[in-house]
Formats: sequence, C-alpha cells, structure tokens
Amino acid sequence: MRNEQVFSVRGDSELIERAGHLFESARAEFLCAARDLKTFSQPQARAAIRNRMRAAHSPDFTPRKLLSPVALADEEARAHLRLVQNKGALVRISGSRLPHETIIIDRRVMILAGAETPTGREYTVTTSQILVDGVHSLFQAIWDTAVGPATYLRKNIPHLDADGRVILKALGSGLTDESAAKQLGLSLRTYRRRVAELMVKLEANSRFQAGLRAGELGLPR
Repeated sequence: MRNEQVFSVRGDSELIERAGHLFESARAEFLCAARDLKTFSQPQARAAIRNRMRAAHSPDFTPRKLLSPVALADEEARAHLRLVQNKGALVRISGSRLPHETIIIDRRVMILAGAETPTGREYTVTTSQILVDGVHSLFQAIWDTAVGPATYLRKNIPHLDADGRVILKALGSGLTDESAAKQLGLSLRTYRRRVAELMVKLEANSRFQAGLRAGELGLPR
C-alpha cells in the first residue's frame, strides 16, 4: 500500500488492485459495518475478497458483521446470514442508522466506502491509527447495543391484526388505491386511512418502505 496513510481509489477493481493484499493479511479481526449484504457492488469483487480472506483465516480469526435491518429484507438474505453465522462469523443488527460500508482489518487498516456514482464508488483507505481507532470505538459502541438477527426479528415484529395483514397484502399486490379499496369492500378514504395507520405501525415513511419493513420482519404479504 506504499507509505501513504490515506489514499482514495474509485471502483471495486481499483480497490482490489491497490488494497486487495490487505485482506490477505487479515489475521485476528475483520469488522464490517454495512447497510446490507452487498458490501462490494460487483459480484466479482465480492468473490475476490472472499477468496483472499479464505487463505488468511487462522484459528483466532474473528469476522464481525454489523448490519442494518435492510439485511433482513428477504428470506434469501436471512438464509445467507445464517450460513455466515454457521461458518463462525458474528452478526448483529443495529436499528441505528449506519453510514456507508466500513471495513476495519486487525485494527490497523480501514476502508471507507463512499456513495455510488456513475463512474463507480469511491473508497478511502487509511492506516492512520488515530482514524482507525476512532472508527473502531464507534463500531464497538454500536455493536454493544445491537443484537443477533433472530433476536432482532423476534423483538421488533409489530402486532398486525387480520385487517392489517390484508392491507399489507393489498399494498404488495400493485393495485391502485381505488381497486384495492373496492376489492376489500372499503371506501377509498377508509382504505387510505388504514394504509397510513399501517405505515405508522411499521415505522415506514413510504409505502415502499412499508413493504421493505414487512420483509425485514418476515411478515406475510
């Protein structure tokens, strides 16, 4: 990584080229904080990282993944998390808003992911101990208040009565409000009021978020 304490790269390919060896050198600790499971945007980049890290594993190697509830959005994602846990990784879900992906390796190297852009995501790589220690402390503070996926799902499932589940199913059907209300035998005003009540219960700011939240919680739709 040369002698630079901080440098930036653009796109997954350049990250692998210039910093991929850092994953091979992981020996004791690998921390990842991410909104969802797609830590790297390109499948081939994710595969390259997994292959490099697989060779680095030692008996004391402890990967920890801190994710937002979005990582529980569908059964495929939940099954993947169970597989990751069965292989020894520690996974926790935090209700706190997480920034873009952050990776810390052995408390000596940190990779921060920026937002997606048309020319690729920008990554900042640093070995500055002050920066690494600061973010590591923040990670640990959030980790200590987070819980495992199964616990999160059990504790955060709101109670929906039969009517609420019917409304949720109608939202996922793609019907217009008018068609859904007619199908359910409700006035348009009553249907929209029930939708608003459901969004509040699911802590959603939009109908799309309501559907996503339902997926996170494993609610039938």
